[in-house]
Amino acid sequence: MGDKANAHPGAAGRATAADHPASVRNVVLVGHSGSGKTTLVEALALTAGAVNRAGRVEDGGTVSDYDEIEHRQQRSVQLSLVPVDWDGYKINILDTPGYADFVGELRAGLRAADAALFVVSASDGVDGSTRMVWEECAAVGMPRAIVITHLESARSDFDEMTRTCAEAFGADDPDAVLPLYLPLHGPQGPDGHAPVTGLIGLLSQRLFDYSSGERKESEPGPEQLPLIEEARNRLIEGIIAESEDETLMDRYLGGEEVDFSTLVQDLERAVARGIFFPVLAAAPAAEGAKQGLGTVELLELITGGFPTPLEREAPTVTTPDGKARQVKACDPDGPLVAEVVKTASDPYVGRVSMVRVFSGTLRPDETVHVSGHGLADRGHEDHDVDERIGALSAPFGKQQRALTHAIAGDLACVAKLNRAETGDTLSSKDDPLLMEPWEMPDPLLPLAIQAHSKADEDKLSQGLGRLVAEDPTMRLEQNQDTHQVVLWCLGEAHADVALERLRSRYGVQVDVVPHKVSLRETFADRSAGRGRHVKQSGGHGQYAICAIEVEPLPGGSGIEFVDKVVGGAVPRQFIPSVEKGVRAQAARGVAAGYALIDIRITLLDGKAHSVDSSDAAFQTAGALALREAAVDARIHLLEPVAEVTVLVGDEYVGAVMSDLSGRRGRVVGTEQAGGNRTLVRAEVPEIEIGRYGVDLRSLSHGTARFNRTYARHEPMPAQLAEKIREQAQGNP
Repeated sequence: MGDKANAHPGAAGRATAADHPASVRNVVLVGHSGSGKTTLVEALALTAGAVNRAGRVEDGGTVSDYDEIEHRQQRSVQLSLVPVDWDGYKINILDTPGYADFVGELRAGLRAADAALFVVSASDGVDGSTRMVWEECAAVGMPRAIVITHLESARSDFDEMTRTCAEAFGADDPDAVLPLYLPLHGPQGPDGHAPVTGLIGLLSQRLFDYSSGERKESEPGPEQLPLIEEARNRLIEGIIAESEDETLMDRYLGGEEVDFSTLVQDLERAVARGIFFPVLAAAPAAEGAKQGLGTVELLELITGGFPTPLEREAPTVTTPDGKARQVKACDPDGPLVAEVVKTASDPYVGRVSMVRVFSGTLRPDETVHVSGHGLADRGHEDHDVDERIGALSAPFGKQQRALTHAIAGDLACVAKLNRAETGDTLSSKDDPLLMEPWEMPDPLLPLAIQAHSKADEDKLSQGLGRLVAEDPTMRLEQNQDTHQVVLWCLGEAHADVALERLRSRYGVQVDVVPHKVSLRETFADRSAGRGRHVKQSGGHGQYAICAIEVEPLPGGSGIEFVDKVVGGAVPRQFIPSVEKGVRAQAARGVAAGYALIDIRITLLDGKAHSVDSSDAAFQTAGALALREAAVDARIHLLEPVAEVTVLVGDEYVGAVMSDLSGRRGRVVGTEQAGGNRTLVRAEVPEIEIGRYGVDLRSLSHGTARFNRTYARHEPMPAQLAEKIREQAQGNP
């Protein structure tokens, strides 16, 4: 690692194809927006020699080519890959968005990576969403390290932020979150702030000075060694506590000096096993500098302490029809198993798929099988198709550097996979396989849209199809009840990006309209109606009369039709016609235009004509009878009610329960969920929770999650129901 004595960087530069999984490192950067992830990626690329000046690739473009919600805000909203070479290793750096709305991009980065680097701003600290991601990584045992940024800020305090990280991330064992280096401060400025100019290695007791723009190593002065003694002893004890050598702690406490190389090896093993989480520091390179502070140490941590793809368990794989298959972990010579972790559209190249290869070797121009299953509820059809691989490349900003192959453990971009979508599996066409999909967050913010013009209407379907193919966290709904096209998103920023992509990428202009919930109607009491449809206008006339009775049924009963006609008052062949007519009218509603449910309609009597009666006449009579029955009856408007579960920190439980009550919700229970969190269960009308995800995020400072499932329809309050009836009748 960076604390190795006399460490020297080896070959550096732009990444090429890897030849063995052991030489690959896949690391994902995680942190809240503004923590400095993208700046850190640029600093690492500069130190690795992939760029020749801070923040730029060789052709003058930025390191990461991001979509933006607004250009002036420069908000990155998608996963990006920056591969670099360092000391004989290929490092695939995955930079994730820091906005909660783009957690799907974050999940994709976690799926593609083998270790995570948590980026924490010394100015802003650790937010709730970052803690939640840490817990996700802990649940699967992903190795993690922490890097503290923004040390140039006048109010930054490395020691205090290290303690904050230990409290936030080391709940089970605070001694597993410890710094490998302490910052070296330069002279104080006029504001009293002493900038960080270098690092002191706690294990090697070496000084790494970056003040000249390049890393220079030296012996620390005698006045500096006492400053690091306490931190050094605690670090050594923390490393030894995780050592596989159970005698090492006793020997150390007995006064034995532990060999430096032994400490480094134990540290690397503990990091790779995900049981020790080192804290480092980093700062961007100044203008004209060749290295950013702490970047060499970070690169050496990644190559020396983070695991190789060989150490990752083989993914769960089946055949497309569900039969289990065993695949050897990360075998370049094994059967091809690769996954599309991101899909993007390039205006010149077309669709570009970022792929993680888990087994086998991917090569250009070969035909592969594409399997995509399990996302039908989000507008993605299941498919099993063969496609030809286009060019393979390693992205770097707007450039794509051609690759000859991508082995197991590596990442690459594939051009022109026209049918492949995010989450799909690529395998041999002769041996089709399917990877178990990763868990996608459920989009809970509805965005109802309609085409702006006839020209847009013609392009809307194709544009929406391509949009959801890129982003599986988005769900497309064609609501048959409200006749609305609805994009379900993760938040407002996610929705803004969707609209902008429709406009700029696919040339589709849409208008956002109020989202409607699927209301229903029902009879509150028993009622009767008579339908009379008699017309004579020359030739065959129309003659049909029927009498019905309508009564309410328990919720969930649907519509029941009963025939109690006696004496042939309605000929047998026309009874289905009456049923068809009343069911058609029920679908149209009788009060506010919403479908009728949970009623029994009994046909009691009627009249027919030997010549003028017909199927159409009795359908009309049935509809008229139902409408007449509704005139004298009390009609309830029913609204959908959702079962809502909210996982929230204990300090926000009161505010969440109060907010749910204000939405006409009924809290039905709470239970402790561990980690100082509570699970709140409630039943809330869906009309009240259209924007609940946005409001809950604000209420809980981004720390709460919620899920919703349809429970039932139940009567709406009379005052609200009357308002909706007036709107339906055009009397606002």
